[in-house]
Amino acid sequence: MKIYHNPRCSKSRQGLAILEDLNLNFEVVKYLETPVSKEELTEIISLLNISPIDLVRRNETIWKENYKGKKLTDAQIITAMVENPKLIERPIVINNGKAIIGRPPEIIKTIL
Repeated sequence: MKIYHNPRCSKSRQGLAILEDLNLNFEVVKYLETPVSKEELTEIISLLNISPIDLVRRNETIWKENYKGKKLTDAQIITAMVENPKLIERPIVINNGKAIIGRPPEIIKTIL
């Protein structure tokens, strides 16, 4: 099990606390410190069964200033997230071939 975590995000901290409280064995990926590769992000999006745009934090300044309103392909959106990891929605939990965005954090329990 993995959680893609941003310690500065309250929802991400809440998601991490849920996993810790359940005494589960999991890996924490601080994706701002150790960015995900294009291949890894593509796999995460596939596990989430969503379009790349659905993983983007569209209220981030980076998105608004550089990407908002542009016609982007899925590959370009993935590249934007790889180059600017702050754009990735969080937390993401992966468990046994399933993935979920922990918003609200309690939804994480549905894949445990």
